[in-house]
Amino acid sequence: MLTVGIIGLPNVGKSTVFNALAGAHARVSDFPFCTIEPNKAVVAVPDPRLARLGELSQQERVVPAATEFVDIAGLVRGASKGEGLGNQFLGHVRTVDALLHVLRGFPNEAIPHVEGGMDPVRDASIVDLELALADLAIVQRRLERLEGGVRRREKDAMAEAEVLNRVAKELDAARPLRLLPLDEHQRQVVREAGLLTEKPVLYLLNAADRDDEQARAALAALEPYVREHGGRVDALGGKLEADLADITEGEREEFKKELGLPESGLERVIRQCYEMLGLLTFFTIVGQEARAWAMPRGGTALKAAGMIHSDMEKGFIKAEVLDFGTLERLGSWQEARNQGLVRIEGHDYHLADGDILRIRFHA
Repeated sequence: MLTVGIIGLPNVGKSTVFNALAGAHARVSDFPFCTIEPNKAVVAVPDPRLARLGELSQQERVVPAATEFVDIAGLVRGASKGEGLGNQFLGHVRTVDALLHVLRGFPNEAIPHVEGGMDPVRDASIVDLELALADLAIVQRRLERLEGGVRRREKDAMAEAEVLNRVAKELDAARPLRLLPLDEHQRQVVREAGLLTEKPVLYLLNAADRDDEQARAALAALEPYVREHGGRVDALGGKLEADLADITEGEREEFKKELGLPESGLERVIRQCYEMLGLLTFFTIVGQEARAWAMPRGGTALKAAGMIHSDMEKGFIKAEVLDFGTLERLGSWQEARNQGLVRIEGHDYHLADGDILRIRFHA
């Protein structure tokens, strides 16, 4: 399951954004550290293809892929040294797959800003610096533990130390590791260290209205900063999206049409997180259930079988594959089979987004 951590300074509207995205009802306060233990919500990944697949295959049950949002306590200057709830905050951040960095884009004198005024670029740089400093401290500790092996000329210790010394130079210059070109082995060293600035990030401006002049100006100011830090940037009308989360799905769709919104904030954020992490969606039809799954692009049929059930991976024989577009055009799996469009693929077949799989295996 994709896990997205919602981070940012206190009082930028993280819990409001969490409510908007997750349809949850986290406490929303005007004081720093309202969120101490992280709020968590598992939400269905919106994908209209799944409902259509259920209709075409006449399944009793459809099960969407899921994303977990984690609303993490606000971070302040000095968090990397334990200020505020720093150590607790950073521990929660290390467990997520991607970061949703919320930035304040709304003026409100009733809600104090911990830095004294609205400046999304400044706020982003404060949080990013603390993440880099926290990473640097971890790298330095790991290098200290490797000193003995390096002195003894141990091959593995020397290889890891070489990567970590390169990483330390980047972090010392406050440059995020997601921008650092590394081969797969070097990248694995970074991942094993649980470094924060290696995670993909979406900078999200929490605005009164994502299309008003103030929000557009803030986004324009953010874009050069975001390019330099290897992330993506978007804006969300947090309060509006939270209100949308409180009404029925039918009412929400009507309201979106009236406002000319092609997709909700949740849909847009999840789509961008999928793109950042290089994920695709595949589908299965098993028994009376149609289900959506998320996996990294480049994943094989064998890996997909293992996600469904370990026995399928162990006893894998073949995969029957049909793309969703063909199923929708022809109306049924059987008709696709009759026309010779259901493909037989082996364990090393690389899945495409929208593939529907039926795994054949020895029990």
